Amino acid sequence: MRGRNVTTRLVTCFLVGSALAQAGEKYFQITVVDDQTGRGVPLVELTTTNSIRCYTDSNGIVAFHEPGLMNRKVFFTVKSHGYEFPKDGFGIAGRALETTEGGSATLKIRRINIAERLYRITGQGIYRDSIMVGIRPPIDQPVINGLVMGQDSIQNAIYKGRYYWFWGDTGWPEYPLGNFHMSGATTPLPGEGALDPDVGVNLAYFVRENGFAKEMAPRPEPGPVWCDAFVTLPDETGRERMFAAYSRVTPTMEAVERGLMRFNDDKEIFEKIVEFDLKSPVHPGGHPFLYREGGTEYVWFPQPFPLVRVRADAKALGDLSQYEAWTPLKEGSRLDSPQIDRAADGAIRYAWKKNTPMLGPKEEAELVKKELLRSEETLTQLRDVDSGKAVTPHSGSVYWNAYRKRWITIRCEIYGTSMLGETWYAEADTPLGPWVYARKIVTHDKYSFYNPKQHPLFDKEGGRIIYFEGTYTYTFSGSTDPTPRYDYNQIMYKLDLADPRLALPVAVYDLSDDGVPDRFGTARDARTRNQPMSVAFFAPDRPAPGTVPVCAAPNGQGLAVPSTSSTADAGTSGELPLFYAIPADAKNPPATTTPLYEFVEENGKRRAYTADADWSRQGFRRSPQPLCRVWKSPTCLRFTLD
Repeated sequence: MRGRNVTTRLVTCFLVGSALAQAGEKYFQITVVDDQTGRGVPLVELTTTNSIRCYTDSNGIVAFHEPGLMNRKVFFTVKSHGYEFPKDGFGIAGRALETTEGGSATLKIRRINIAERLYRITGQGIYRDSIMVGIRPPIDQPVINGLVMGQDSIQNAIYKGRYYWFWGDTGWPEYPLGNFHMSGATTPLPGEGALDPDVGVNLAYFVRENGFAKEMAPRPEPGPVWCDAFVTLPDETGRERMFAAYSRVTPTMEAVERGLMRFNDDKEIFEKIVEFDLKSPVHPGGHPFLYREGGTEYVWFPQPFPLVRVRADAKALGDLSQYEAWTPLKEGSRLDSPQIDRAADGAIRYAWKKNTPMLGPKEEAELVKKELLRSEETLTQLRDVDSGKAVTPHSGSVYWNAYRKRWITIRCEIYGTSMLGETWYAEADTPLGPWVYARKIVTHDKYSFYNPKQHPLFDKEGGRIIYFEGTYTYTFSGSTDPTPRYDYNQIMYKLDLADPRLALPVAVYDLSDDGVPDRFGTARDARTRNQPMSVAFFAPDRPAPGTVPVCAAPNGQGLAVPSTSSTADAGTSGELPLFYAIPADAKNPPATTTPLYEFVEENGKRRAYTADADWSRQGFRRSPQPLCRVWKSPTCLRFTLD
């Protein structure tokens, strides 16, 4: 049905062109731009003194024309999630503008978010105001596409040379209830006709005869069908196929059926091929990725972190007995009667195990409460890098990043400063962790922005620039005031990983061999050791505000810190720093940091370093002052780097 969609695009382009030829003369154009980049900011609310609310479109434009309020001075308050506008002496954030017909004004707004809001991807009126003032939009269908009014939660797959997009529940103009069996669209791949992700996304929807987004996963039984875990794999003949896990749910969102679907290229729909046992302890989900370990390629499923995997084989994908979970439970154990796998000395044993559930944040918390696990034995250790406040992860994505040479996650927080509206960034050396220190990159005031997903396909500058989107909706937020046009739609963001605020503490491993902690390294230094490594502490591996480089001492004994607060890339030995730290005498250091103590052997031959002030070893004495401050390690788990 994509042919009809192409025809609709041509008609839309003609109508938009006609509208542009007549537009602009009567409207007053207000453009709100990011004061850092100069780019127009979508989703900025402008409100008059009698509560007329206008919202900037994806160009950051409002086309204002209100009888009685034209050709006079009108005051607009200005606000937007994650942005600030200057306040006057009465604490009011806004500006009075002369609203002349055909005139214009530009307002600069300060971005608090680290990530930059780019544009809305789905829904009606994406470039409504731009068209009204006579500006040609960058996408083919800027006012409505596939008759889509709103769409929930993005899923993607690369299949047969195109980028596929899928969403859950989809609204349309004719009635409050729309398509509850998945919607879909495609775009070209980057470099093969796709728009620059800075500019927009040209979606070609799969549509019905009436032009509305078609059901991509139809089922005859009652209840919405939600699909995730989209992945492409060769079948037994070597033919590329696209698969998706599905759930059929009740109105209360309880799954009554799970299984696996496969895309039928001729019908352009997904068809059920396997139904899963609802009681199975493990199943596919999330935004999967392919990753090879130990010579075997696996499909990994982040739920919310990638703790479930299966061999990258089409037959294995549909066989839950082949799935493995990274878990501390004994193989075959269940969550209603958990048995912890421990060695003879009591040490926790994580391993890949079949027929065994993973532990999510909720399950871990319950086991800690029951004293079956210690907090330092859990995998969910995400926390705010400045305050140390726990960040309870919800949905998100995990991908390898070439720029950071680490795994990165864009993740939604549940029960943060908003219910589901806070988005965080974190890094780890392996898909399994350690995921610890995180930085908030997007915030919302009593509004949801859930199920965020990065598009690694869009990465630029070797992965330094990344793009992600999420579902903007008042659902679950506690708000009763949905944003016109924007609500229940997808919004794209851009993030520069070179931003100094994203120089987060990473794991620094103990590389010593005899129990005296005298040698350390980040993943760069530790990856050559194919064995489980313990985390000594955390510290940035690149300059961060207020840090100094820590290097190996020139004589090869111990660590050296410059006497001044420098962020140079080389230390006293002329080598690259091992890590960066906060000076020992820093005023108001982050609450998450702790002193790194130096212990000197009495004969002066060796030096040891630890964040444990009570560490003792015969012949060693603690120096009077700490060497520096590093970030605390909350985990006792060991990680194997590859």
